Amino acid sequence: MTNKHANDEPVKEVAGDSDKPAVSDTPAEGESVPDLAAQVEQATAQAAEYLDGWQRARAELENFRKRMARERSEWDDSLRSEVVLGFLPAIDDLDLALANLPADLSRHEWINGLLLARRKLESQLQSLGIVEIEPSDHFDPALHEAVTHEPSTSHESGQVIAVVRKGYKIGNKVIRPAMVRVAS
Repeated sequence: MTNKHANDEPVKEVAGDSDKPAVSDTPAEGESVPDLAAQVEQATAQAAEYLDGWQRARAELENFRKRMARERSEWDDSLRSEVVLGFLPAIDDLDLALANLPADLSRHEWINGLLLARRKLESQLQSLGIVEIEPSDHFDPALHEAVTHEPSTSHESGQVIAVVRKGYKIGNKVIRPAMVRVAS
């Protein structure tokens, strides 16, 4: 498409570019090539600085999210363990009663009901992530609380003789240590 000016010389127009200023490879009047190179270098440095800042902010946000998720998980575990600690004495009493059943009552059907209720309680504890501390042969102060130190001919020193009260943990955190008798 060509237009004519007042002096009748044809002028070429490029479609859609009439509002945009022309970009030239030559420096504008009053600017030298070294000045433009310095501006480009400055703009590149500033862009790199902005990119670095953005990447740091993004990493900080990701770290914050991970820390919040970890703290929430720890808080959830703590809350669950606090609630369960209130029920553990009742479970201990039920276990003690079931372990000391008189022989004449052990065959009654309602005892099977009590055993079923105990299994359901254990299942609920496991669904909350709370597991019983497995009895071990050697005393571990991280898992056990020694209630007695007894001389024993059948056990080595530091070996667990018997579990007096079961211990429980949630994940790797002990919420109640097992009470044990230890050989001295």
